[in-house]
Amino acid sequence: MNTARKLPPVASLKPIACACLLAGPLSAPVAVLAQPMLEEIVVTAQKREESLQDTPISLAALGSDELETRGIEDLTDLRSVVPNLQLTPHPNSAATARIYVRGIGNSDDQITQDPSVAVYMDGVYLARTQGLAMEAADIARIEVLRGPQGTLYGRNATGGAINYITETPWVGDWGFRQQFTLGRRDLFRSKTTVNVPLGDTVAARFGYVTSQQEGFIDNAGTGEDRFGDRDRDALRADVLWQAADHLELRYAFDRSNIGDTPVYTAAVPLYPETAARPAQGNPALQNLEANDVTAEGHSLIATWDVGAHATLKSITAWRSLDNFQNMDYHTGVFGPFPIFRTSSNIEQEQWSQELQLLGETGDGGLQYIVGLYYFDEEGSYDSDTLVPVSGIHSLNVGEIGNEAVAAFGQATWTPNVLDQRLHLTLGLRWSEDQREASKSEAIQPIGVDLVIPRGEGAGDNTFTNTSPSLVLAYDLSDNVNVYAKMVEGYKTGGFNTRSSSIEAFERGFGEETLVSWELGAKMELWESRLRLNMAAFQADYDDIQINVQSDPEDISVTDVLNAGEATISGFELDATALLTGSLSVNLRYGYLDAEYDKITDATGADLSDQFRFTQSPRHSVTADLDYTLPPLPFGELRANLNYAWQDDKYTSSTADSGEYIVGDYGLLNARLTLSALPVPSGELRVALWGKNLEDKTYYIAHFNAGVPTAMFGEPRTYGVDVIYEY
Repeated sequence: MNTARKLPPVASLKPIACACLLAGPLSAPVAVLAQPMLEEIVVTAQKREESLQDTPISLAALGSDELETRGIEDLTDLRSVVPNLQLTPHPNSAATARIYVRGIGNSDDQITQDPSVAVYMDGVYLARTQGLAMEAADIARIEVLRGPQGTLYGRNATGGAINYITETPWVGDWGFRQQFTLGRRDLFRSKTTVNVPLGDTVAARFGYVTSQQEGFIDNAGTGEDRFGDRDRDALRADVLWQAADHLELRYAFDRSNIGDTPVYTAAVPLYPETAARPAQGNPALQNLEANDVTAEGHSLIATWDVGAHATLKSITAWRSLDNFQNMDYHTGVFGPFPIFRTSSNIEQEQWSQELQLLGETGDGGLQYIVGLYYFDEEGSYDSDTLVPVSGIHSLNVGEIGNEAVAAFGQATWTPNVLDQRLHLTLGLRWSEDQREASKSEAIQPIGVDLVIPRGEGAGDNTFTNTSPSLVLAYDLSDNVNVYAKMVEGYKTGGFNTRSSSIEAFERGFGEETLVSWELGAKMELWESRLRLNMAAFQADYDDIQINVQSDPEDISVTDVLNAGEATISGFELDATALLTGSLSVNLRYGYLDAEYDKITDATGADLSDQFRFTQSPRHSVTADLDYTLPPLPFGELRANLNYAWQDDKYTSSTADSGEYIVGDYGLLNARLTLSALPVPSGELRVALWGKNLEDKTYYIAHFNAGVPTAMFGEPRTYGVDVIYEY
């Protein structure tokens, strides 16, 4: 493919003017021809900077400009931006994000189960889904990779990967950015970033964000005033040292806190009937308590140019998680008590080490990356599920210990034939995962200081896998690239803390695998004013880890079975057009067809007609219109209008308890920004924004919690941003 130009890693739609100066021999230039062009998007999805157009991956790259324009403050804000990506809150805590890409994800949040979609921050794997709804300070770009990942990444994933890329400290330059946001329901957000040069070779960068907003459903009982209050803060410290001409060290520390109150869970009818968004909960609810999630980590990245064409990179990281969450389900539905109430604590620590060697031959005909990865994780959990009608608390306590090692590599060969337009990429990954977990069960009668043990058990399983990848790419022209791709994905097995018996817990469940076939095209047309990226794919999904409710009397009891085979096919389109120098449009579309081919029970019977693929809307689309008005005497006015729509989707994997479906809905958002305001130095801009301008009532989750249950999406929200940069 075309060699990527080394540009700043941005992903905006600002036009670039190409100027041609025409001059006669005896005169000054007499004409300037300006041609608007789409700005190149540079990504690091393949561990090296390259143009999005040269990357044979279906991915969405959201730069700082789009993050600001779309008001993306945390991971869950991506749910209406990237087609074939679904993000929903876990019923027990909205701070826990359930992530699905192309219909593949996890419905549970257990510490003993790995996610199907891997999340990374500057190359460091974030192992647990708890706390992923955090607001991160100083994000430069977010990349969403669709399809199995593993050849180039520390952890394997069957669904895809989401990469957070933070701003790198600037050596030799001072920098400052302050954003204040005020909005409906007492929204207040402050984001501060400072870049400090420390001599000629060292720079430090500090970021802090704090955010508070009232929820939209009042608590009529005791405890916190509202459901869904947001109370979050995050900080980041980042130091870059250019130790020598060929050696660079970067240390970072980040910490985030989430103190949100639980989201309201409403009793609602089954689809297609819907319920109105309530204004308050039941007055019988007692002691509504805020959740408490703290995640922090240290990382050290060393980059050493070992030669003119090779770089050795080390990523060392330690992270910890402390998560308390609780949820009251349906106090008042059957009386002045909940159907059930949950609370749990998780403590987790992880340490990882990754080594990468990236390079190319002198003529650029062969590019390669090889790597080694080690991951170690320890954690503990305890949970208390209160079921008043049974008269007992169900108590679970346990520990985990996970260790993973992997070796991976990928090479791209561009033979000296066909004008070097043909590119063949081979990749291979070997993984070994050792999983250990223990569980102790007990019950405690309500109001009695007596704990009755029910049993305890432990499991220890080891899984190994070798996954290849193959990409054949061809440059039809300098601006049109096509590719065909085959890649295998793997997700390790684990254990189920909600299992129906100790024996089922000790058995655990096995790995799942996926083979994905993809055809893609990336093109820039109309003198680089039109960008079209598209991909069609089919995936064969085997030994699927299916989570099913196994006790009709206790919906908190589930079992995980490797019982499924499925076929997933679909299509993705990302189109951007710069119609004039000031008007651009963007359309992103996703199509998904996911069905189980076979699901067998213990007797060998096929039950596939009783199961549904969840979080897999058949159609999803987002559309953007961005217009910059002619310059004003006091600044520049820019308007953005965007609309996101998705089809209805199943939200429960089994159909025997009714049709749990979130109906189709669309959200209209807008932003009006006045920038280049006159200030003595720096840049000042002010923006008015609104989300869900039509005030649509819609569900973001629909599930069985003793009765059909839903969580509601945000009503109409609006506010103002004031941003100063220097």
